[in-house]
Amino acid sequence: MKNLFKLLVIVLLLGYGSQSFAQTFAAKAGLNLTNMLSKDDDKTYSKDFKTKVGFHIGGTAEFEITEMFSFETGLFLSTQGYKVNTSFGDFTTNLLYVNIPLTGKARYELDDFNIYGLFGPCVGLGLSGKVKSGGNSSNIDWGSGEDNDLKRFDFGWIIGAGIEYGPFVGGLQYQLGLANIAASNEDGFRVKNRVFQITFGYRFGLD
Repeated sequence: MKNLFKLLVIVLLLGYGSQSFAQTFAAKAGLNLTNMLSKDDDKTYSKDFKTKVGFHIGGTAEFEITEMFSFETGLFLSTQGYKVNTSFGDFTTNLLYVNIPLTGKARYELDDFNIYGLFGPCVGLGLSGKVKSGGNSSNIDWGSGEDNDLKRFDFGWIIGAGIEYGPFVGGLQYQLGLANIAASNEDGFRVKNRVFQITFGYRFGLD
């Protein structure tokens, strides 16, 4: 709850700053291809994990620093998780996150379109989660205690590139989770998010 309050404060500040100073806004959505790293000191469990298909939706605000460089932030709902096939059955872990990217962006202008690259940190907060197997499902127990499943708070790095054509934008980016979101760290156990995204959007506020 404390982390959720902090996130709401950040969102309000971003919204106020966007109205006052942002050069452009963009509504974005797209495809997620997600997985997770899961391992301990003796074994890598995620070598058998399969990619899960999901989506992300949200918006960004871009703040110009120079003609070539800018700072971009935003707010996204993102479905994440993984699939795994075992001798006990097929399991799917479905996670819903809210993610805030904080990226630097470099743009190169060509005749009819722009190409760009971006890089920077991203913070996230787990909102809900379920593990499904056949017709059964169980909720993810968020927290940092020994009886919990996953920690809510996540952070990592984003690297990406794309094309801007008029108000339209399309890009690819990879989100590398750095936070160990495993609630229990016994025997060096760690779990980290991995997200590859294909994004499309429409920009507002262009000259």
